[in-house]
Amino acid sequence: MSIDRADFDYVRRLVREHAAVVLEADKAYLAELRLVPLARQEGVDSISALVKRMRRQSFNRLHERAVEALVTTETSFFRDHHPFEALRVSVLPDLLKQRTRENPLTIWCAACARGQEPYSIALLLREYFRESADVRLIASDLSEEMLAAARAGRYSQLEIDRGLPPALLKSYFRKQGATWQIDETLRRMVEFRKINLAAAWPPLPEMDVIFMRNVLIYFDVETKKTILDRVHRLLRPDGYLFFGNAETTINLDDRFERVDYGKASCYRLREQPARADRRAPFQHPGADEDAPPRSTTPHKQKARSV
Repeated sequence: MSIDRADFDYVRRLVREHAAVVLEADKAYLAELRLVPLARQEGVDSISALVKRMRRQSFNRLHERAVEALVTTETSFFRDHHPFEALRVSVLPDLLKQRTRENPLTIWCAACARGQEPYSIALLLREYFRESADVRLIASDLSEEMLAAARAGRYSQLEIDRGLPPALLKSYFRKQGATWQIDETLRRMVEFRKINLAAAWPPLPEMDVIFMRNVLIYFDVETKKTILDRVHRLLRPDGYLFFGNAETTINLDDRFERVDYGKASCYRLREQPARADRRAPFQHPGADEDAPPRSTTPHKQKARSV
């Protein structure tokens, strides 16, 4: 199935308006690759017929599925290794000393795709910190399809081979036909939620650790600044923010400073802002969940390129 220019322009506008993602003009092949399975699921024989159906309808679940298909990203267990080693050796021991059952540790994995990243953190917690204080582990993604796969916790042999140590596979997974099922206790450790980072965020608790890796790089400068402003008000004063290797706060938000842990780097707050001011958008009871958090930088729905 191929996509003509008019239909490609339509899906480009759709994705930009609803996910702040920019599909470049030379990425028609990507739209073809990702929309073909959706067309087949909808029982039509071409992308043109799929787009025609979307054009006739107001925005609904079909449009959402098309957007999700076009922005889905990949991940793997213990991706890049070093951030997880920093968690195990330095970050988690430091934070767990200060947290109690009344003040539990809270971790957020944003843009989690099929769930390998939050499950990697859950594996670290079970393997090395089993007797530690309670931990709340939240994972989010834009895609309902990715979230459903993450909640199921079932992975192909190829996905298992990409980063999961054999010892952890043996201890925490069981074979089910051609796939591997993660242990139920680990599956229950992760709370999966749908969050579009470029749109309004729902109320979230204060975070001790935020993994927002390999996603910020795709947004434009104004969108990055808006997201960092929200993160600044969400991260606890002694918290840790992890980005991908090519991502930084430099020239975007000087309220963060980079800290190195061996071969891994993360960001921490330079100062402790007034909590009432920093937390208000996420704490007011009965607040409008559709209202975007207050930002010092006007937010425009611009930016990440695919």
